[in-house]
Amino acid sequence: MYKYIIKRLIDILLSGIGIIILAIPMFIIMIIIKVSDPGPAIFKQKRVGMHKKFFTLHKFRSMKTSTPDIPTHLLENPEKYMIKHGEFLRKYSIDELPQLFDIFVGNMSIIGPRPALWNQDDLVAERDKYGANDVKPGLTGWAQINGRDELEIAEKAKLDGEYVKKQSFLFDCKCFFGTIKSVVKHEGFVEGKTAELLDPKQENNSQS
Repeated sequence: MYKYIIKRLIDILLSGIGIIILAIPMFIIMIIIKVSDPGPAIFKQKRVGMHKKFFTLHKFRSMKTSTPDIPTHLLENPEKYMIKHGEFLRKYSIDELPQLFDIFVGNMSIIGPRPALWNQDDLVAERDKYGANDVKPGLTGWAQINGRDELEIAEKAKLDGEYVKKQSFLFDCKCFFGTIKSVVKHEGFVEGKTAELLDPKQENNSQS
C-alpha cells in the first residue's frame, strides 16, 4: 500500500508545498540565469522513467547555451562554459528544483533511482538486473547518498536494486534526510566525473 498509494500522496503533498514555498526563490533563480546568459532558464532533457518509458525532466540551466553538445568531461575547459553561479547551483543541487513539478505531475518521486538519460543503455541494462527500472525515478535516492558522482555504473545500479528491495516509509526517510546531509556537505560531487565511466555517446548533453 505504501509503494502505490501512500508514497504518491506524500509526493504530491511535499512537492506541492515545495513549489509554493520555493516559488519566489525559483523565480529569482530564473532571473539570475537569464541575466547571466541569454536563453531559457529551464533546461529540458529526455529521461528514462518507470518501466523504461521516456519523460521530459526539467532543471535550471547551469551552463551557457553555447556549450558544445557533448558530455562535460569531454570539454577542454568545462569551467568556461559555466554560467555565473552555475557551479554553485550544481554543487548544492539547486538546479534540480524544477523537478518538483515533475514529481507533482507523477513522472518522478521524491525518493527513487535517479532517472537515466534516454541513451544511457548500460545503466538501464544494469538496473534491469535488479528491477530498478520498474520503480518511479526520484529526485534523490539511496545511490545519491552513497557516492553520487563518484559511483561506477555497476555499483550505482546495485544500490538502486538495494533500494527496490528495502523501499518503505522509513527507508525513504533515511534517504531523504541523508540527502540533506550530503547536499550540505556536497559529498560525492565531482563536476563532470559521472560521465567518465560512460561511453561518450551515452550522454547527449553537458547539462546532465
